[in-house]
Amino acid sequence: MYDVIVIGTSWGGLDAVSRLLDGLDDAVRQPIVVVQHRSVESQEGALARILGDHTSRTVCDPDDKTEIEPYHVYLGPPDYHVLVEEGHIALSTDDVVEYARPSIDVLFESAADAYGDRAIGIVLTGANHDGARGLARIKQRGGVAIVQEPETSTRRAMPDAAIAATDADAILPLDEIPKFLYGLCT
Repeated sequence: MYDVIVIGTSWGGLDAVSRLLDGLDDAVRQPIVVVQHRSVESQEGALARILGDHTSRTVCDPDDKTEIEPYHVYLGPPDYHVLVEEGHIALSTDDVVEYARPSIDVLFESAADAYGDRAIGIVLTGANHDGARGLARIKQRGGVAIVQEPETSTRRAMPDAAIAATDADAILPLDEIPKFLYGLCT
């Protein structure tokens, strides 16, 4: 059984994550941690409020050492790396990775290290290579690697990089990812 779902996205990510949450069945109880590249000037809580309209799950910007709970969606706060540790989230101001903080690679690598074959990683639309290395680590540790089909992405650089970096378990149009998660998690 899987214990955590980590999602990385950039350009076009608000729409992609909104649609994914819209389609996700309530039977999928695993906590979800999302890193979306966003500006340091982003209004605190704004993304959580927007995404909260697309799910019955609790959506929040976590603090350092926030406990990870089922039916929650945790969003990477601007200018902090998000690390998933066994049972909680840690925040870091370490150096920028792939031009970003929060970095998808940092999130994914921490999930792979903490949860191994109990982690699911998803790379969605985006305009750089962040997430490819981290998704490969999830796959190497026995977890599941899912990539949005590049042709359905607003920007395909991130999905293309993820596909090149690892043997993904599924490359799917965005609207099919929630059904695939349902099959894995229920």
